[in-house]
Amino acid sequence: MKVYSYIVSRDFGFAPNPFGGFCTLSTCKPLIRKNATLGDWVIGTGAKGKYGIPGTLLYAMRVDEKISFDDYWTDPRFQFKKPIFNGSLKQCFGDNIYVQKEGKWNQSFSHHSNVDGSINDHNLKRDTRWPNTLISHRFYYFGENYVEIPENLKDDVCKKMQGHKIVADKPAMAFLKWLETNFTPAIHGDPLEFSKGFRHYDGIS
Repeated sequence: MKVYSYIVSRDFGFAPNPFGGFCTLSTCKPLIRKNATLGDWVIGTGAKGKYGIPGTLLYAMRVDEKISFDDYWTDPRFQFKKPIFNGSLKQCFGDNIYVQKEGKWNQSFSHHSNVDGSINDHNLKRDTRWPNTLISHRFYYFGENYVEIPENLKDDVCKKMQGHKIVADKPAMAFLKWLETNFTPAIHGDPLEFSKGFRHYDGIS
């Protein structure tokens, strides 16, 4: 069992997407999506500025399934996660956006498409670099109600720059014990950017 840790640079409820009864990581973080295996954990921590503060936890998800984008697209359980723009804000930020058609990737009108609905090549290339989705049945999503990680674990658990880290075994076990002792698996708050409504991400800014 490994714990992958990274800084959440944008929290819209898109990556990760905690809605519809599952927490999913289907876009961004291609190396985590490539390497994580069942039973591993993925955690996202805060950064300076609007995304919490360093040393805070925005979410943690246990990897319970790992499926291809095509299977994610067709699985009846995850139809709620396809973007619907006459639905709720949760549906607008759906992350089930990729499927292959005639050997080419199709990108749905979504947070990762261009504003006019055309394909955003930058996001598509990064997202489909490893075209699979991590799915969690047991997750803790805090968002705007992020919580502070214990002081004695911060340095070992938190990534300080871009990319990700694999937390060493001893602090990883201590972190999970702290998490599962003090919190219930659930959505504990809205995404930090939810109050600003829907927007597209160009993949660069």
